[in-house]
Amino acid sequence: MSEADTLLYLDSVTVTFDGFRALNALSLVLEKGEMRAVIGPNGAGKTTMMDVITGKTRPDTGKVMFGADIDLTKLDEPAIAALGIGRKFQKPTVFEPHTVWDNLLLALAGDRRPRFSLFAKETAAEREKIESVLEIVRLKDHRDRRGGDLSHGQKQWLEIGMLLAQEPQLLLVDEPVAGMTDAETEQTAELLRAINRTSSVVVVEHDMAFVRALDVKVTVLHEGSVLSDGSIDHVSADPRVIEVYLGR
Repeated sequence: MSEADTLLYLDSVTVTFDGFRALNALSLVLEKGEMRAVIGPNGAGKTTMMDVITGKTRPDTGKVMFGADIDLTKLDEPAIAALGIGRKFQKPTVFEPHTVWDNLLLALAGDRRPRFSLFAKETAAEREKIESVLEIVRLKDHRDRRGGDLSHGQKQWLEIGMLLAQEPQLLLVDEPVAGMTDAETEQTAELLRAINRTSSVVVVEHDMAFVRALDVKVTVLHEGSVLSDGSIDHVSADPRVIEVYLGR
């Protein structure tokens, strides 16, 4: 794989909190246009890895490169977000009093200072963008509903839509299907595949059936390092993965 194909490159990243090694010489390469699932037991370092990529946590040692020449360890969170790295936390945070449409309008890249936001008439280009996001996140028929009135799954989709409106190059998604119905889980796999047509995606997840439905390369973390990676069948059959994670 050439350097030109690499979107994200973590090299020997170590993070220690009060003597606890959350990441231990973690190395990982994500290609442009790739979707990767990251699994592993609690405390494996999955959240810390996302914190490092988004600038929330600074590593003690190691390199975190975005593209060929941007060192993420030198940038703060807003600067990293401005590069096109979006993060979806486990608990959805949408503007509950506002409609689905206005949530997406607020999220659009551009001048969206609060005093200005909802009083401005959206432009034709913005309307088109919002329509296309509504289509992708399957909320077309819910555009006029308040964010607070949506189901848990629909709130997750709206928040993913709000990130999509900002046209990220890389989307980091933390346990997107926790608390979802089977039907919503299935639709979320389809939704992430649709997003993956235009953005690279890293999904941290516990639900193995969902990971299997994504049908992408899987990286297993354990004690802050990569224990195994490959297809879901490959990692599921790895004796070390069975021992530390799947066998429980």
